[in-house]
Amino acid sequence: MQSSDRGDSRLKHTTHYHIKPDRAIKKTSVRPITTMPIPDAEIYPEATGPAATFVARHSAEEPLKIYAGWFCPFVQRALLVLHLKNIPFQYIEVNPYHKPKSLLDLNPRGLVPTLVVPTADGSQKPLIESSVICEYLDEVYSDATKYGPRLLPEDPYERARARIWIQFIGSNIVPSFHRWLQFQGDDAQKGREEYLANLKKFAEQLDPVGPFWLGKEPSLPDVILAPWVDRAWIFDEFKGNGGNWPTAKDGEVWARWEKYVSAVKGLQALKDTTSDKEHYLPLYKRYADNVAQSEAAKAIRDGRAIP
Repeated sequence: MQSSDRGDSRLKHTTHYHIKPDRAIKKTSVRPITTMPIPDAEIYPEATGPAATFVARHSAEEPLKIYAGWFCPFVQRALLVLHLKNIPFQYIEVNPYHKPKSLLDLNPRGLVPTLVVPTADGSQKPLIESSVICEYLDEVYSDATKYGPRLLPEDPYERARARIWIQFIGSNIVPSFHRWLQFQGDDAQKGREEYLANLKKFAEQLDPVGPFWLGKEPSLPDVILAPWVDRAWIFDEFKGNGGNWPTAKDGEVWARWEKYVSAVKGLQALKDTTSDKEHYLPLYKRYADNVAQSEAAKAIRDGRAIP
C-alpha cells in the first residue's frame, strides 16, 4: 500500500485531552531486510466485487478526479466520503509501482490518493494526504440538500475534538496496526497489545449511545478509521489471532466498541468500496511476512512514521 499521509499540520490542534504519543520503535524491533525484489508491483490490477461496480460508475470524465489504488486503505477513506456525499468524480486506477506521467506531473512522489481539483481557469490543482482530502471534500461539498449532512460537526468544540481523534488515528492506531502486522515473533505480540490499547483509547471517546463515534450518523472520525476496522480479518488470517478480539464481556468500553464495529462494517459505502477478499490476500501476506515494499512497510521496518 502506498499513501501520502504524514499527519498534516493543519490537523494538529491544541487540546486539554492528554494523548500519549507512540513510544519510539527501535530499528531492531523488526529484522532489517536489505535487498529484495518488489513483489507488490504485480498486485491485481483493478478493483473487483462491489468496488468494481462502484468505480465503473465513476469512470467517465469529471472535473473532480482521484488517482487511486483499489487495495489502499488511505484511498478508501476518500472514496467513503465521495460515496457518502454522492459527489460526482472520476476514478483513475494506478499501480503505485508503475506510476503514470499524468500522476507524477501532479504529484512527483506519485502517492495515492491524489485528488485533482478543478479551477475556474480550467487548470488542475493536486491535493494529497487522505485525511486532508476527506476534510476538503466535506467542506467544499457542504450543501446538505445535494450532499447530505456534514461529516465534521458544526459546533466548533466538537469539530476540534473530532480533529484531535482523527490525528490520534493517524499517529497511533494506524501505525500500531502495521507494527502488529509486520512484526515477527515476540514483537508481534507486543504490537497486538499496543494496537488494542490504542483502540481502547479511541473507544473510550465513543458516543455513549452510538452506534457511531458522534452518535446516530457516521462522521469523519468513523471514515478515517473504517478501512482498518474492516481489515481486522487480516490478523486472524495471518497473525494467529484466531478471532481473539475484545467483546462486551471484557467491559463497557469494549461493549461500545463491539457495537461500533458492527455499525461501521454495516455501512453501505464501506461495502461498496471493498474488493473481493481473495485479491487482498497475497498483498497482506507480504506485509505479514514483512517483505512488502510499500512506503508504509519500509517506514515500519525502519521505525519511522508512515509517510
